[in-house]
Amino acid sequence: MPLTSQQKHYIKKNVQRYSPEEIADKLNLPSGEIHRYIKNRWGDKKIKKMTNQMAEGSLSQINLSTFRLRSFLSENINYFIFLFVLVFLSYFNSLSNDFVSDDIATILKNPNIGNLGSAISTFLIGSIHSILDFLIYKIFGLNPIFFRIINILFHLGSVWIIYILASLLVNKKVGIISACLFAVHPILTESVAWISGAPYVLYGFFILLSFLTYILSENNKKVYYLSIASFIFAIFSSDKVLFFPVILIAYEFSFCNLKKNWRRIIPHGLISLALIILSITRIGTRVVAISQINYQQNEGFYNPLTQIPTAISTYLKLMFWPQGLTLYQTELNFSLEKYIFLLAIFVGFMFVLFYGWKKNRLLFFWLSFFIITLSPTLTPLKISWIVAERYVYLGSIGIFVSMAMLLNWMLEKHDRYKIPLYSISAIILIALYARTIARNVDWKNEDNLWIATVKTSPSGPNIHNNVGDVYARNGDFENAAKEFSKSIEINPNYGDAYHNLANTYKAMGKIDLAIENYNKALSINPNIWQSRQNLAGIYYEMGDMKKAEEHMKQAVKIDPNNQNLQQNLSLIQSSMKK
Repeated sequence: MPLTSQQKHYIKKNVQRYSPEEIADKLNLPSGEIHRYIKNRWGDKKIKKMTNQMAEGSLSQINLSTFRLRSFLSENINYFIFLFVLVFLSYFNSLSNDFVSDDIATILKNPNIGNLGSAISTFLIGSIHSILDFLIYKIFGLNPIFFRIINILFHLGSVWIIYILASLLVNKKVGIISACLFAVHPILTESVAWISGAPYVLYGFFILLSFLTYILSENNKKVYYLSIASFIFAIFSSDKVLFFPVILIAYEFSFCNLKKNWRRIIPHGLISLALIILSITRIGTRVVAISQINYQQNEGFYNPLTQIPTAISTYLKLMFWPQGLTLYQTELNFSLEKYIFLLAIFVGFMFVLFYGWKKNRLLFFWLSFFIITLSPTLTPLKISWIVAERYVYLGSIGIFVSMAMLLNWMLEKHDRYKIPLYSISAIILIALYARTIARNVDWKNEDNLWIATVKTSPSGPNIHNNVGDVYARNGDFENAAKEFSKSIEINPNYGDAYHNLANTYKAMGKIDLAIENYNKALSINPNIWQSRQNLAGIYYEMGDMKKAEEHMKQAVKIDPNNQNLQQNLSLIQSSMKK
């Protein structure tokens, strides 16, 4: 009986991965029929070449049916130690960094940091990070080194899993190269060196663990339950993991038999579906929160024709040339010429992805991994930034493994160039390591972070607002006023910037300007009780007790549990009686 076109297609895609006997078993055909087709299709010379490539390790050398994780760990202990050292050296200079940006509100000044009930009251999503913060606070207090160590340890765990995964699905050479890239690449510092980047490191680790155990469960059914448990832990780390069943579909399609194994994905799919439904119910709250924080109208949608090519191209650019790293990627308004350039990069990437689908399923899977893991942040809904380095923490693995596969192919194809290729690779790795060390310094404290950020992201109003705070904290009120004014110029509805500008004018003795800007801040955001409090203080000093009482009463109304406001109100009222 002649082979069908579908069977022929399967043989073409897997002839370099499986032996004819394995292919025959997967297709339920006699092995002799597979041998005849291969011989007629390629000929003896081509078959010999492909056999040599398999022997040299162009595809996975590990037989999954005989793979034992414990044996693999013991046999490769030197590689695991090397990767541990590499991660430690890449982030050791970040250990003494302070709390910065969101760390201050969520940890340093969080009154509920020691409250376990508060840590687990977030509908479980994100609760692992809160619980870890609670435990660290209870054991070590508010010492940033221990909060940051958690990020580094989970990052190390992900590096180790990448080595195992890439060794399983490709080969050990690709495994160690891709793991080294992931260990040192500076685009990952936002997730690792910044304490508030922990959710991305946490869910990245648990997703990788779930994926690895899913693969290993093909020959050990008990491990399958560990895959489900790891996926649940990933959900407890972040709501951005709903893509995971699609990763499993891509894996089955690329390496196994999706028609045969689709039922194995059902539990993960049902869990993900529940997460999607929960996420939809929280979209409105998320949009309102972003609008209030950034004083921006988030109505409408991103244009996918610009959003997706811009995001994908920017991430690729930062991975291949990590020069413009910043906390806020604000410089995304391009000229037509630059947009065409970014669009060309995106189209080129999609072409390579399509080529992988047709010719190389290994390449197709890892490039798909990059796109799929980014998908929750590529929706047109304005609930995410267009580009944020922490978003690509997990997705970067797909690009790193693809690049490692390319290097591996070049090493096998051009044997006489091995020394130059290895030398160039070592230089690139050292350069990435050096960039990571330098980037860690940007996260050292608030001053370093915002001065570094404004250099690469001058269009962000919140960035100028934070830089103004840096100057004000150091007594440079002239430059502080300039930065707050610049923030207002970019976003005239930025209430916090008006409040901070008023504080600066007050410190400079320009009371009329201070009053004017406090009132402007309150006209935009009536809930800034600090503006009410400061106005009350100004009028108290001016002897206008009636206005002082009026503003302090409003402040107490906004924040009724604030004891300081209650005491100040009592002081004003006592002065009025006198």
